[in-house]
Amino acid sequence: MLNASLLSIIEEAGVGVLILTEGLEQDEFLASSLTRAETQRQVKAISDSIANLAPSILSTLVEVDWAGWHTVARQLGGPDKTAEQDALWFAVRSLVPATLMWLRFYRKEQPAVFECKPARPEMNGPGMNGSAP
Repeated sequence: MLNASLLSIIEEAGVGVLILTEGLEQDEFLASSLTRAETQRQVKAISDSIANLAPSILSTLVEVDWAGWHTVARQLGGPDKTAEQDALWFAVRSLVPATLMWLRFYRKEQPAVFECKPARPEMNGPGMNGSAP
């Protein structure tokens, strides 16, 4: 269930990045402090969610560039602002679109990975199955 929620966060933040940066060239993007800051926040949400995915999910969704996301995560908030800006632009133009494409593909091919299944009650005593005690 946690993995499905994290994948949903990744997808939603990715769509947000695409909307924020649509039609922008790199110099326009870097010059816009508000757009850049919000995009960086969304990219960080993606990289943080990826960092919390189970290793089994990473190996199941093998086509996603997990290593690229790890590299971007290391650059964000780092001391080298040029490297940070380059990593952010790489995420915007390459990682986010490719990740969303692969997640869309995997959602069709392996839907169980994306399903949020509630935890099953271990006992069927009063109140455990939704009935009143």
